Amino acid sequence: MHMRRKTWARPELESCPYYRELPESCKGKWAEEFPHPAPLHVELGCGKGVSTAQMVRDNPDINYLVIDLVRDVLGSARRNIEAAYQGQPVENVIISALHIEYIYKYLGSGDRVDRIYIQFCNPWTKRKKHEKRRLTHSRQLMQYRDFLVDGGEIWFKTDDDQLFDDSLEYFAECGFQVRYITRDLHASGFTPNYMSEHELMYSARGVPIKFAIAVKGPMPEEKPSHLED
Repeated sequence: MHMRRKTWARPELESCPYYRELPESCKGKWAEEFPHPAPLHVELGCGKGVSTAQMVRDNPDINYLVIDLVRDVLGSARRNIEAAYQGQPVENVIISALHIEYIYKYLGSGDRVDRIYIQFCNPWTKRKKHEKRRLTHSRQLMQYRDFLVDGGEIWFKTDDDQLFDDSLEYFAECGFQVRYITRDLHASGFTPNYMSEHELMYSARGVPIKFAIAVKGPMPEEKPSHLED
């Protein structure tokens, strides 16, 4: 679905003290962009930031790098974050627009990330050749390994069964051990669970939400062959 352009989004982002227009200039030194030292979590594809706003507000002792490709979407996320903080300073969040498929250009081994959130990303299930665009594909996971600390986590949610099953295989291929898994998150009792607009929509339709926590471990001795394709 094509999103109508929000003419207010870019001016508001440009005046936002926690927005970074040139994320490539922060590679290797994202920790320095925050006022206070803290563990760094990265959200890949925040959407309108409905769940993001609540998560970052509830966890002031964690620094969050919140990413989406579309600046108009980030404008909505910024407004939701501002509303959640109710006029208080926003010091543990940075938002930036970048192409996650090429995240190696923006984060590197100098960035010590403790957790990555991937929620309701495009499943790319219509054509086999498009699967490499998935945010959980092995090609992507190998990029994340560069800046995710040993023992760091990926928290992954989706409504799509095929994407979920394939992602479990990708995790195993790239040295991630699945520590937690449920195929019905809302029935599992898992907390905390911050619900995005997509999660609210799919849940209202009766679609079970799939969720897994994958932990970075050592790489398997045999590297996945399709990474060389």
